[in-house]
Amino acid sequence: MGLGFAPFRLLPERFYRFGSKFVLSIGNCKFSSLHHRYYSAMSTNVELVSSARCFQSSINVYSHDSEELQCKMKFGVILPDQAKESKLPVLYWLSGLTCTEQNFLTKSAAHKAACDNGVIIVCPDTSPRGCNVEGEEDSWDFGTGAGFYLDATEEKWKKHYRMYSYIVKEFPKIISANFPVIPGKQSIFGHSMGGHGAITIALKNPGMFKSLSAFSPISNPINGPWGKKAFTGYLGPNQESWRCYDATELAKNYDGDEIELLVDQGAADPYLKDELLLPNFCNACNNNKKVKLTYREHAGYDHGFYFIATFIEDHIKYHARYLK
Repeated sequence: MGLGFAPFRLLPERFYRFGSKFVLSIGNCKFSSLHHRYYSAMSTNVELVSSARCFQSSINVYSHDSEELQCKMKFGVILPDQAKESKLPVLYWLSGLTCTEQNFLTKSAAHKAACDNGVIIVCPDTSPRGCNVEGEEDSWDFGTGAGFYLDATEEKWKKHYRMYSYIVKEFPKIISANFPVIPGKQSIFGHSMGGHGAITIALKNPGMFKSLSAFSPISNPINGPWGKKAFTGYLGPNQESWRCYDATELAKNYDGDEIELLVDQGAADPYLKDELLLPNFCNACNNNKKVKLTYREHAGYDHGFYFIATFIEDHIKYHARYLK
């Protein structure tokens, strides 16, 4: 079973076959004192878990051992055939509550648009898996499938629940080491909890991404039930420590280079009023000249993937303009 792309940028001797799977062996042994984590020679290795064809692309799922999360993680890749001949820009998709790397691959209808616009789309999981933290399986909106793209500080959670550092520091290195991506040509988007993640990560890291968009993002979690539950559990009761992971608070105080973002929202979304709190975010953006928000609300659409599938091509085209 092949990797689904031509490994032109890797030395042939770095490929090894184990059974029916390939492992890429890249990286040097080093110790990082920053997080007191051991980085082995396998730190950027990936294993192919599954592969399928859709339009002119390979739809692949990989696994790797994460140093940040201290567990095995999976991620999905939509890999257009153009990647066999040349490097391409990369789009990072962050999924919402209860999702895995599979949801976007199977439900978004993004495959043809990715091929037509010549972009690789990568889809990480939404939380650590199999860490056996007490309570992580007790509810659908906290723990497994609900990492909220933050770095936990509470003792019980801080070893594994480091999704912010995983997305910002580790996952891009995995992607750049194993796939033909153009350095610096990356953008980010997401849905619901993943929309929250995309916006907060982009606003906290000016210049890291060429463009930003979201579907139905959790926009003011410090004032919504989902956010309050997650932030209390992961970050503790001090609400001042929550603000650095709140899109509305970050938009209020953003002082980096001017940033544009596209947000699509379904008007029939049952979570719009109490959980997403988009009016608060829109007001914060409108009061900060450095944050240029295009907000589109669509009658009749709810919070699910039918809504995403309807407008996903718009978002991919939007990002492709910035990634050229």
